Amino acid sequence: MHRPARCIAPFLIAMLLNLLASAEVHAAAEHAAAAGGLAEQFGLSLNYVAMQVVSFAILSFVLYRWGIKPVLATMDERQQKIESGLKYAEEMKAKLEQANQQNEEILRKAATEAQGIVNDARKTAKELADRQTQDTAAQTAAMLAKAQQAIELERGKMISEVRGEIARLVTLTAGKVLTKELSPDEKSRYTQAATRELSGV
Repeated sequence: MHRPARCIAPFLIAMLLNLLASAEVHAAAEHAAAAGGLAEQFGLSLNYVAMQVVSFAILSFVLYRWGIKPVLATMDERQQKIESGLKYAEEMKAKLEQANQQNEEILRKAATEAQGIVNDARKTAKELADRQTQDTAAQTAAMLAKAQQAIELERGKMISEVRGEIARLVTLTAGKVLTKELSPDEKSRYTQAATRELSGV
């Protein structure tokens, strides 16, 4: 905010000094013209030359001190900022590339792990299905074996009951035969009945 005012003030001082020097030079030239001479004919005067040199030196110093030096400093500062910005951009570009590579690596690892999880799940599901099939087959075989045993037990029980009934009939028949004289027809009927009973077993 205050830099332009500080830069203008030295220029004004330099211009005032230049005007004063020009006024003195003009006065010196008029004096030399009045005095005459070869140097005066060409408009050369020691005072004039000295004032011009001093004026030029002051102007040069003022311009350098408050004009050129700040401009050069500003240009250097901007150049450094530009170089810093370019360096930062390069660093960010390198970091971005590194981050992209890391992301790709993470995605590859995740895809590999996901494929492994899917394969493990399929393997586990297949093993479970096979185990369930085997368990079902074993249970079915066990149920068939139990049913077969139950059938055999029931059959044995029925045979035992039939044998008991036959024995009872035979005993009853023998008792009747022993207590009473049977006619030939009754003997034949008892024999046929016993034969039928025994053949049914």
